[in-house]
Amino acid sequence: MLLQSECKSQSILGGSDVAKSYHRPICRSREGGIATPGGLIESAVNMESMIEVRDLVKVFGSFTAVDQICFNVPEGSIRAFLGPNGAGKTTTIKMLTTVLAPTAGRIRIAGHDPVRQPMLVRRAFGIVFQDPSLDDELTGLENLALHAALYGVPRKEQGQRIEALLGFVGLWERRNDYVKQYSGGMKRRLEIARAFLHQPRLLFLDEPTLGLDPQTRSHIWEFVKGLAKEQSVTVFFTTHAMEEAERVADDITVIDHGKIVAEGTAAALKQATGTASLEEAFIALTGRNIREDEASPADRMRMMRRAWRGR
Repeated sequence: MLLQSECKSQSILGGSDVAKSYHRPICRSREGGIATPGGLIESAVNMESMIEVRDLVKVFGSFTAVDQICFNVPEGSIRAFLGPNGAGKTTTIKMLTTVLAPTAGRIRIAGHDPVRQPMLVRRAFGIVFQDPSLDDELTGLENLALHAALYGVPRKEQGQRIEALLGFVGLWERRNDYVKQYSGGMKRRLEIARAFLHQPRLLFLDEPTLGLDPQTRSHIWEFVKGLAKEQSVTVFFTTHAMEEAERVADDITVIDHGKIVAEGTAAALKQATGTASLEEAFIALTGRNIREDEASPADRMRMMRRAWRGR
């Protein structure tokens, strides 16, 4: 039985005309289903939740980045979390991964509270960040060895796991090179290998294939799908590549202006919006306006100061 909660249904403000016709999901996950926008989109799921989010809010000053969102991600499933720039995706992931504390609401990751039990939560997941997070002054091998030590990977297993993962991402022959000598694509592949190293139950992938060639992207997604199917690893990822989301995700959650706009399979989203592709469905739900990237509180203060000065 999935978690039940009481997010009230409310009309979407802003966005496209289609988005306005939707309602905020009632965050009530029934046995055999997930939260849906106005009950329009259904998904046949009956598993325990690895991620549970209820009434989640994050406020920076007078700006609400995440506004009472609710969703559940079943164990062993792959969820795409889509939205325009500035929609609240990165802020949400930061709260799920203990980087930011919520203003209000409840989160459970593998049954643990990221605010009160951050170490238990961190041990449950692996993550590939949108921004580079490797130590350029270490070799590829040293980066993985450091991660293995920090996450308590048994010493007798470290060598085998590192060799297997570096071989998988095509970096075994470059293992002793400093990361500062790697190309952007090589660094991305090393970050992906690092995320898998401690065999987490949950993977957060923030634009994981950004900058990779099609062959490497396909190879990585096949590996990710295999983890979900064979080892019940849960995957939560963001991407701007709609074809990746359609091909890989079991279900898709769309966020815009800090609110959940829609949730369901790619086929259900296309059917509900009367569109032929996921990209068209996404545009129908979120509009065609180009968005700014999510800004930090300091960035917003600078923008406000420039506006006050008429610059």
